[in-house]
Amino acid sequence: MKIAVVGATGLVGREMLKVLEERDLGSFLLLPVASPRSVGTILSFKGREYRVLTHEQAIAEKPDIAVFSAGAAASREWAPAYAAAGATVIDNSSAWRMNDEVPLVVPEINGNLLTRNHKIISNPNCSTIGIVAALAPLHRKYRMKRLVISTYQSVTGTGIRAVRQLENERKGIPGEKAYPHPIDLNLFPHGGDFLPDGYTTEEVKLVNETRKILSAPSLRVTGTVVRVPVMGGHSASVNVEFETDPDPQQARELLARAPGIIVQDDPANNLYPMPLYARGKDEVFVGRIRRDESNPNTLNLFIVTDNLRKGAATNAIQIAQYLIAHGLLK
Repeated sequence: MKIAVVGATGLVGREMLKVLEERDLGSFLLLPVASPRSVGTILSFKGREYRVLTHEQAIAEKPDIAVFSAGAAASREWAPAYAAAGATVIDNSSAWRMNDEVPLVVPEINGNLLTRNHKIISNPNCSTIGIVAALAPLHRKYRMKRLVISTYQSVTGTGIRAVRQLENERKGIPGEKAYPHPIDLNLFPHGGDFLPDGYTTEEVKLVNETRKILSAPSLRVTGTVVRVPVMGGHSASVNVEFETDPDPQQARELLARAPGIIVQDDPANNLYPMPLYARGKDEVFVGRIRRDESNPNTLNLFIVTDNLRKGAATNAIQIAQYLIAHGLLK
């Protein structure tokens, strides 16, 4: 088996390589791919050295799986070419997420949608993955009517330039800016690009992707994305109204049994999810589960996910594992 990792030298691409090292996908040949400025550089993987390839070189090797984390423009240009060469593409960008022919997958929720005929598969947005992973068990039990989401997103979600901006600001040295404002000792309600209606592209992704993954096209969703000066992951405060009355303790038990979820909900002992402790973890952490006393049939939750791991790299590799385990390649 051959697995291409496209965007292998970026933040998420390097995390994908880590996850591939940690998880058992059987024996395979790695084909690292990156932008022209990185072609020819050497990456170490499982004790071996690999030279970064061009797209053309990787496609000529006819990979079985191509995991993309190279941005929407590269995905739109190159994913069809990999698929035409026989690869199943797992794309981490926004390029294909809302395409009706392309499944948007969190394996624990809707992996059953995948078939051998799906040659391009979308990985959801890094905030969406953790939120829907936590909400899906509750949705099955109580049926959601409305979501109000506020996310507090790590600088790692923007990329290496944003990480460097935060580090430079903390050191008091000048450097390249990824944001229009300082991020150290600050936060701002701005993720993605602003749209004419006042929402941002990141907020619209939360709405559309949540509906698609949960097969709930009429679900009412609204959100605000906030960028915060942390490294460990994305957090979300979620207010969720259900059709039937949810019991908070039963909700905790449902979540504790759900795959990939860890409930941290003991306020008396100051136990609740935090990005500092989610960093490097593959699980989704859920806490502060309580009734919204201002509205019937409504709960509040706080959800934290490492956006580079389960929010991106881990989920993509889990899709690859699902394809292999269910014999869905070629």
